[in-house]
Amino acid sequence: MIKRTLEKAIRPLLGSQKAIIIMGARQVGKSTLLSTLLADHRDVMWLNGDDVDVQSLFSQMTSTRIRTILGNSNILVVDEAQRIADIGLRLKLITDQVPGVQVIATGSSSFELASKINEPLTGRKREFRMFPVTFAEMVANTNLIEEMRLLPHRMVFGYYPEVVSTPGQERVVLKELADSYLYRDILSLEGINKPDKLVKLLQALAFQIGSQVSYNEVGQLIGLDSKTVERYVDILEKSYIIFRLSSFSRNLRNELKSSRKIYFWDLGIRNAVIGNFSQVENRNDVGALWENYAIAERMKRLYYDIDRFTQVWFWRTQQQKELDFLEDEDGMLHAYEFKWNEHKANVKCPASFTTAYPEATFKVITPLNVDEFLLELPSRDKSQL
Repeated sequence: MIKRTLEKAIRPLLGSQKAIIIMGARQVGKSTLLSTLLADHRDVMWLNGDDVDVQSLFSQMTSTRIRTILGNSNILVVDEAQRIADIGLRLKLITDQVPGVQVIATGSSSFELASKINEPLTGRKREFRMFPVTFAEMVANTNLIEEMRLLPHRMVFGYYPEVVSTPGQERVVLKELADSYLYRDILSLEGINKPDKLVKLLQALAFQIGSQVSYNEVGQLIGLDSKTVERYVDILEKSYIIFRLSSFSRNLRNELKSSRKIYFWDLGIRNAVIGNFSQVENRNDVGALWENYAIAERMKRLYYDIDRFTQVWFWRTQQQKELDFLEDEDGMLHAYEFKWNEHKANVKCPASFTTAYPEATFKVITPLNVDEFLLELPSRDKSQL
């Protein structure tokens, strides 16, 4: 079994007075993680928010009734909690009025779960995001050499747990994930009244990874107005399918100030959406795949390092000078370019950027040094540690 990074962060919180909330797309391993964390506990009650009787139970919950239902259990796990109405208020009731019960909830759509949890549970919870398996987790599971050899494979099939654990079945697993789970929560929302357009939007975004995205242009392509495109993109992001990078602008007048790029958290899902599982040697989008791969894996790494706060962007000017990825931590800028072909890695940081931000670092990331990029983070001033 692949050991997940979040286990180390969550385990010390068991038995605390705070609810533990784990958010992430379906099938990324949230329930498996909890099974590992709670393997030595015999006092656990597991409920699933997808079950109608569980939804009914929570709709009529009182502190007296929950004590009766829990019996001798002092850990309550609610999977897919976003399916339960007013879940935040219900979890607050348990946390406040049933002493000694550890509440753990998982959710696969943050726009639902967060809106129902954040305000009622303010100050009473610790929240974590969980993603498909990471490069670092696979290195720990096998070894660095093996995972470096598999980079082309990961760029096609991604890192969903079932994908990496069933070699040879990747296409079947990804097709099931895309068909059965990808839109499951999204299409149940009242605000989604054009599901076919949502699918077309995701396909359009899949073809634009690494490029600036215009909501107006995408809308014209699929037949939606720009406001609806923006709302659907927000929903897809809060369902942990895609994420956005905004443009960095601080010193220069000609820096783009309101552009965005969109990437997929998992390239297996991206390739399933467009129906292309060709190997990297036979693709014309390998540069975009490499950029998406490196940025998504770096983002997972940053999210899991809970002691750090790092802001991320891309950078581009009106004169088409560009940097793929920027990080800002404690005022220090780190700039990166991504090149799949190491023979094209001899590129320099744009002069306009180095002039405007002389203290920034710059590095080109290729398959030869990506392990450093994904396993290490820039050192901080010791006074900040």
